[in-house]
Amino acid sequence: MANFVLVPGAWLGAQAWEEVAAELRAAGHDVHPLTLSGLAEKRHLPAGQRTHVRDVVEEVERLGPGEVVLVGHSYSGLPVGQAAALIGDRLARLVCVDSNVPVDGESFVSAWPEGRAMVEAAIAANDGWWPPPPAEEYAGQGLSDEQVGRIVAGATPHPGASLTEPAELTRPLAELPATYIKCLLDGEVPPPEVAELVKGGHWRLVTMDTGHWPMFSRPRELARVLLEGAPA
Repeated sequence: MANFVLVPGAWLGAQAWEEVAAELRAAGHDVHPLTLSGLAEKRHLPAGQRTHVRDVVEEVERLGPGEVVLVGHSYSGLPVGQAAALIGDRLARLVCVDSNVPVDGESFVSAWPEGRAMVEAAIAANDGWWPPPPAEEYAGQGLSDEQVGRIVAGATPHPGASLTEPAELTRPLAELPATYIKCLLDGEVPPPEVAELVKGGHWRLVTMDTGHWPMFSRPRELARVLLEGAPA
């Protein structure tokens, strides 16, 4: 039995993992979807990227002894990757679901040069928050209208400070046991920093023929991939 800590990406709360969590629990594992500070039911809390790293580490500590599989989607690959480097032997595996990965001294926006000006302008125009995208921006990602509706209904503005604060790594990511899941409808090639990590031998690359939100579009398939990397 493994403890899974599931962290959603930008704009979303723990409910995004509902179907994946059900599959993992049916397989006999403990599952802990985590809403980060400043989002969903915690949207009243001030938050930056350091806050989000603490959110993940504190959730691991709350679970008590035992190994954990840390799963981060999209933006949350940044705080989850940093947390994975902090929890030592508690880490069974890090899983990055079509996500950013932390690079020491780099932020979410610095790792996205073609989108940096757009994101920073949106944050400035919305009192420090990154507004969620409208339904039409989810086109081409393998989602049904019902699934898009669920994403949009559950989305809240994302705290801008978490996107501009730089990552702080206490241990090289290449040393960690990890799986990177590349969702092919969102681009077939993983980020260059991920390709370098895979070359190191501790990271495994898996592809899924779906879009950027597989917890909605392919929850059973995503759960199967997560189970493949779980402790026996």
